[in-house]
Amino acid sequence: MLDRQADTVSTTATERGRLLALEAEYCSHGDTVHYTEEPKIFERCEGSFIYDDEDRAFLDLQMWYSAVNFGYANPRLNEALRRQLDRLPQVASQYLHREKIELAAEIAEGALERFGRKGRVHFNVGGAQAVEDSLKLVRNACGGKSLMFAFEGGYHGRTLGASAITSSYRYRRRYGHFGERAHFIPFPYHFRGPRGMTKEEYGHQCVQQFARLFESEYNGVWDPKTGQCEYAAFYVEPIQGTGGYVIPPANFFPELKEVLDRHGILLVVDEIQMGFYRTGKLWSIEHFGVTPDVIVFGKALTNGLNPLSGIWAREELINPKVFPAGSTHSTFNANPLGTAVALEAMRMMREEDFASSVAEKGAHFLEGLKALKEKHAIVGDVDGLGLALRIEICEPHDSFTPSKRLVDLMVDEALKGDLVHGGERFGLVLDIGGYHKNVITLAPALTISKGEIDLGLALLDQLFTRVAPGAARG
Repeated sequence: MLDRQADTVSTTATERGRLLALEAEYCSHGDTVHYTEEPKIFERCEGSFIYDDEDRAFLDLQMWYSAVNFGYANPRLNEALRRQLDRLPQVASQYLHREKIELAAEIAEGALERFGRKGRVHFNVGGAQAVEDSLKLVRNACGGKSLMFAFEGGYHGRTLGASAITSSYRYRRRYGHFGERAHFIPFPYHFRGPRGMTKEEYGHQCVQQFARLFESEYNGVWDPKTGQCEYAAFYVEPIQGTGGYVIPPANFFPELKEVLDRHGILLVVDEIQMGFYRTGKLWSIEHFGVTPDVIVFGKALTNGLNPLSGIWAREELINPKVFPAGSTHSTFNANPLGTAVALEAMRMMREEDFASSVAEKGAHFLEGLKALKEKHAIVGDVDGLGLALRIEICEPHDSFTPSKRLVDLMVDEALKGDLVHGGERFGLVLDIGGYHKNVITLAPALTISKGEIDLGLALLDQLFTRVAPGAARG
């Protein structure tokens, strides 16, 4: 028996070596591979777990950057894909098919119910492509204005257009961009904001700093004689994603929206990472009680099974008279496989009470994270809304100085697959975000069980001790 196991491990190691050699020779590293010392090769997945070539289980706490909200290999969604594959797997986007029409109606009717605004839905393939479509829509609606506001810490994609409204210069440095870069406005990141302010006070201060731009024509954005702003729209993530799952205070967006409405600036809400019940509501902007002009969505719409993204916009911006046929195009923009799975996912979201279950699971997870913060000096801050949770890792001497080195070490250690719980070995799949790349952003499956959450907390506890031995709080 031992010899057979040794042979299996040897065969697996040989095959892994062969694949890594081919990867080193022929694969681009530009598509976000090689964030770890040796890239992991995974073989299968199910529920909240993904398995490597030795069949070791890794609890995935980031679920393909929040694209797989409903668990790996979800039987209901997989079956919807199979049905569509047998009936109408392909049709050119210039023609109509049932799934596209019904999915657009489902999303638009839901927006009418939630926001009281009639609108239409326009599809594309990836999130960045949908952002590009929204830029066209906004520019068209605003007479060709090309300037946008966006947030520091905001992320909207890495295409040339999307990177111009993404705050990280590193995505533009080697490529430049078309047109002008966004004007980036501070987001109310309370943990790293001014000391002595409540979260709500800091949110109000950030809005007032933005409102100051409209006090005089000499602030550079506003012509009081004509009542015209040089900027067309403000692109926002209600909860910052790559920026580190930063959650603003409840007063922030209502106050910001008042300023935007007063000056004729459109509100474009990027729900690509936080949409589809990640935060306990279909759209995360619902938590703040404001009505968007445009919503950009993607990722979890198909549970990662087939690329599909899109935009919802209010009728005045997107009706065929102002945004006619051919305004944008992609060969695969409303593909039958993607729209069929998305339609089934929307039915599932309507039938199952994710609003309650996500809130309950998120509260349980956050309580566990707070306990870890009390125990480990390297945990500077924890926060969460639904199952979008953050752990800010800091140097243990002050629990505040950002520690990218510890987070990098955690990711590598978690992928070794040698954390032990209940006599079994596990690994962890984690994602890193934050302004200083020191935040573990947690986006577990919305279908995760309480037992799996407790497993995740136990494994994180071990991981924190491993990377910072002796750094427990006194």
